[in-house]
Amino acid sequence: MAKSFENLLELAQKRGPKKVSVAVAQDKDVLSAVKNAAELKIAEPILVGDKEKILVIGKEINFDLSGIEIIHEEDGATACRIATELVSSGKADVLMKGLIDTSVIMKQVLDSEIGLRTGNVISHVAVFDVPTYHKVFIVTDAAMNIAPNLEQKKEIIENAVVLAQSLDIERPKVAVLAAKEKVSPKMEATVHAKELADMNKNGEILGCLVDGPFALDNAVSKESAILKGIDSEVAGDADILLAPDIEAGNVLYKCLSFLANAKSAGLIVGTKAPIVLTSRADNEESKLNSIALAVLMASR
Repeated sequence: MAKSFENLLELAQKRGPKKVSVAVAQDKDVLSAVKNAAELKIAEPILVGDKEKILVIGKEINFDLSGIEIIHEEDGATACRIATELVSSGKADVLMKGLIDTSVIMKQVLDSEIGLRTGNVISHVAVFDVPTYHKVFIVTDAAMNIAPNLEQKKEIIENAVVLAQSLDIERPKVAVLAAKEKVSPKMEATVHAKELADMNKNGEILGCLVDGPFALDNAVSKESAILKGIDSEVAGDADILLAPDIEAGNVLYKCLSFLANAKSAGLIVGTKAPIVLTSRADNEESKLNSIALAVLMASR
């Protein structure tokens, strides 16, 4: 069980390196993270973008690019297409977004000809390392699915379980979040939580233990669960927190990042290969951690 990102980086070093295709790579923060990943022997980058700008930034950050493949393409959309095609053809293991809008790269990811779709729901997973919790944990979905229905939530759980297992959490505990612990017909999130727990018991969701509904406090605190009389193997020991919708997931993600001093990493999953889709607000450490996560998932 990984207790920190240091553990995960060590694990990625053991399983790497993996080839990382970077779309529109002429970005200082992205190249700094790629440099760190290359130096740790986690990643072997293929940089797609404006070669002249990439070389200038490389010089600024002391990144020796002499042995690294750079594919010159000044147009952002075309660079995204080339980078995606490298992954879909098996020449690279991971796709990473550089200096380009998410919508542009996702258009290529979803392309029927060269894209990375599998037929599953595509979802966002974020891994957090906070001082107040005893291990790293996953939050999903904070960025992709706006108001997932029951079947979509099932697939979002399955995507997160694949990631958890790649972090050596063989039977992850999934807490399905809502605003309360009791099922109420007026609150769809509580109804979905009970149905997902039942699906898990019936063998429809495999490789994990699903329970809920949980309010956040009893999902992450044994004391809170005991006080409320909740008897569950998941309570207070969750590996995966399933948000009821994108608003709740996004607020939780940003609370952890900006108020709880959390270290974090994020990926897009449910695709043929993991996608590192960090935001400009993410720091260099977060981007490196995200590459490490992608390497672990690709090695699985």
